[in-house]
Amino acid sequence: MRVKNTLNMGKTKFKMRGNLPVREAQWQKEWEENKLYEQRLKLNKGKPRFDLHDGPPFANGNIHIGHAMNKVSKDIIVRFKNMNGYYAPYVPGWDTHGLPIEQQLTKQGVDRKKMNLADYRQLCQDFASKEIKKQMTDFKRLGVMGDWDHPYITYQPEYEAEEIRVFGKMYEKGYIYKGKKPVYWSPSSESTLAEAEVEYHDIKSPSIYVSFPVKDGKGVLDPANTYFLIWTTTPWTIPTNQGITVNPGFDYSVAQVGPKRFVVGTDRLEAVAQELGWEDYQVVQHLKGTEMDHMVAKHPLYDRDSLLMNAMHVTASDGTGLVHTASGFGEDDYNVAQKYGLPVYSPMDDKGCFTADINDPDLAGLFYDDANKVVSEKLKKSGNLLKLSFFTHSYPHDWRTKKPVIYRATTQWFASVEKFRQQILDQIDQVKFTPSWGQLRLHNMIKDRGDWVISRQRAWGVPLPIFYAEDGTAIVTPETIEHIAQIFAKEGSNAWYRRTAKELLPEGFTSEHSPNGKFTKENDILDVWFDSGSSHQAVMAKRPDLNFPCDLYLEGSDQYRGWFNSSLITSVAATGKAPYRGILSQGFVLDEKGHKMSKSLGNVISPNDVIKQMGAEIIRLWVASVDTTSDVAVSQNILRQTSESYRKIRNTFRYMLANTSDFDPQTNGVAYEDLNSIDQYMEVKLNDLVKTCLDSYERYDFNNVYKKLFAFISNDLSAFYLDFAKDVLYIESKNSHARRSMQTVIYDATVKLAKVLTPILPHTMEEVWSFLKEKEDYVQLAEMPEIEHYANHDELLDNWKKFMNFRDDVLKVLEEARDQKLIGKSFEAAVTVYPTDEMRVVLTKLDANFRQILIVSKLTIAEGEAPANAEKLPNGAFVVEHAEGEVCPRCRMIRTDIGADKEVPMLCGRCAKIVKEDYPEAVQEGLEE
Repeated sequence: MRVKNTLNMGKTKFKMRGNLPVREAQWQKEWEENKLYEQRLKLNKGKPRFDLHDGPPFANGNIHIGHAMNKVSKDIIVRFKNMNGYYAPYVPGWDTHGLPIEQQLTKQGVDRKKMNLADYRQLCQDFASKEIKKQMTDFKRLGVMGDWDHPYITYQPEYEAEEIRVFGKMYEKGYIYKGKKPVYWSPSSESTLAEAEVEYHDIKSPSIYVSFPVKDGKGVLDPANTYFLIWTTTPWTIPTNQGITVNPGFDYSVAQVGPKRFVVGTDRLEAVAQELGWEDYQVVQHLKGTEMDHMVAKHPLYDRDSLLMNAMHVTASDGTGLVHTASGFGEDDYNVAQKYGLPVYSPMDDKGCFTADINDPDLAGLFYDDANKVVSEKLKKSGNLLKLSFFTHSYPHDWRTKKPVIYRATTQWFASVEKFRQQILDQIDQVKFTPSWGQLRLHNMIKDRGDWVISRQRAWGVPLPIFYAEDGTAIVTPETIEHIAQIFAKEGSNAWYRRTAKELLPEGFTSEHSPNGKFTKENDILDVWFDSGSSHQAVMAKRPDLNFPCDLYLEGSDQYRGWFNSSLITSVAATGKAPYRGILSQGFVLDEKGHKMSKSLGNVISPNDVIKQMGAEIIRLWVASVDTTSDVAVSQNILRQTSESYRKIRNTFRYMLANTSDFDPQTNGVAYEDLNSIDQYMEVKLNDLVKTCLDSYERYDFNNVYKKLFAFISNDLSAFYLDFAKDVLYIESKNSHARRSMQTVIYDATVKLAKVLTPILPHTMEEVWSFLKEKEDYVQLAEMPEIEHYANHDELLDNWKKFMNFRDDVLKVLEEARDQKLIGKSFEAAVTVYPTDEMRVVLTKLDANFRQILIVSKLTIAEGEAPANAEKLPNGAFVVEHAEGEVCPRCRMIRTDIGADKEVPMLCGRCAKIVKEDYPEAVQEGLEE
């Protein structure tokens, strides 16, 4: 018999290579066929609820790496909660209305203006449906567990019906109104934009200083040769100027520059003089902002007046301290104009071109940006342009078209935030934010938020459920809202376009405002943020298996001004409470140099490409390995490093499975109190690790779960416990107490680590589970490990911690002996230790096989004084020598008792005893290497 046949070499069919791109898909097919999601929820019936509400991605194109991070994060949470004592359903959702899909149809050659609107909208829905199927396949391939057969989609009839009811409740409470005021307007989209639909990019803009002649100085200013000086970066708005605003708290100076006098804010005078090259100016008069209230200037281009007004929005950080005011093209302008009774003047069409109402043939029909040059030339000709220059600055853009937006006064429908702002702020205080700074961020956004423009001039969306009477009065009543909601629930919102107003109103509906019984319908649709912002009612409150308010919203940090924001407003308006108990926000995904992902930069990482090359598990492990509450980096290099970490985890499990293949926990397991001291130590460390990981999962700190797990697998298991374990698992008698004691711990570690890692690596842990002897068919149907309480916990850890310091000393002297060529591998060493008194007590208490743990051939704990050649270290003095004797071909230790047993002359005494007991046939046949 060969010597190797007497070793307990572990065997397993768990492969070293995961072949993830193939095996993951097989596991997913099996999970779906066996309805594991449904099985898991069935097991959890009656347990406390945990509802994570999925923020709907927009249905357009395959998923990107940001989508993957978001969905995997949600899946980690839902999987953990379901395995840790909660009933945690997950319903994925999609946002489907809005401009991007209209743009996609335009690219395909569809002209909506030549089509029946209902038919066009059906094309939009068909396109969205195809995109949803595409994204659903991508998300499922990531291993995301959920109710994929019943997703929520914002174009679903039942969803649209609930959205209409939310609008109705807000209208009934007086929160919805129609008004004409400046809003973000995108000429490129020909529609209003919400704040969440605006992003900032640098552009080059003109900068002009313009003088307005004083017409009426109220006896304080002499109009002769005196001018109010303004500065603006939007020359195109000068033709619509109605006034000049000054700060009532500011001091103003009149500067004599040659024959002319200019009124400038005192705090801005020096900077303005330098900018305009005023070298020999003199201040000839001082006055207060309050004194200028209701003064009158002449318009610099036209024969009309410009009113001087007081308002606090004027700052001294730039400009002249006097602000050109055009009520139709600025929010502050509008507010001060309303205060002074000025009309809203906005002579511009949806495409951003001046209409004939501008009363200037040079400007009528001209695009606003092209008007900058024309207006500047007119100002120069009139003698009122003091300076024209250009500068680069950050400016709002349409997030979809990437083109600049403007403030433009149009007649729109608004939701008044002001009317219930304090109620919203009070609700924010009830929400738990991760990270905590999110609370202040959302609070400030609501505190400073203006009214929400909820109407959009588009085709693809949920129509505003408003009728108009013959005299123009808007008709919205609880009766009409409920009737429309019921129609939408059956037919979808396309009914609005397929039916007449009469067919949409309740039968026999009358109004004093329509004596002839004629009504018309609103043409605008609701803002898409109102769509997704109503999901708390359309999904969480409506579906019987879900719960409102939910426990968690998890999205990117940009959603503080998006979905977190709109959902909060509609929920508090409709129900009086926040839609969520917790918010978890994540950063953005960047490349390893900190750059945004961009096709032009060539740094885009496609999740589908990664899955084909490496597997979804690598993406999932990457998500767990980074701090997603901040911006995170990803690249092929980072993913390769993650793949190496995965390989380490996988191969550690493979080792543990192989070396417990002959272990049955029911018949071979050793009770904790009977475990060897070193095994108790590892069991306690494992238990502490599990507790830390469960606590971290509860805090959504996946990064800490990963770090602690990987450190335990790499350091405590691979580099320590499993390293010396070979001398026990391979060499000791199969059923010896030492071997079964160690196998008990290794098996327990395999089971518990598999459970704890399942939320992150479900495919791999399912494969691990198939090799274990546990009652559950799938690890996903198991529960998270329970935390044990060991009476000797503190003392055991304290003593073994001291031993690990002692071990560090031994490893140090072994390394030095290796450098001196005294030994090669550690088991060639014979180490004599003269421990300190404290260390001697610890070693006595632990009563372990320290020679085995230190992987040396001989270890002597000596008494008395250490010899002069001993190396003195913190835990004792050490002498390393090359071990005497020969190498035993079975245990590979250098022993002096080889051949002592004549029946098995090849082996050392320890191995001879084991072989004679376990392999008596070897004695008869004889052994060979």
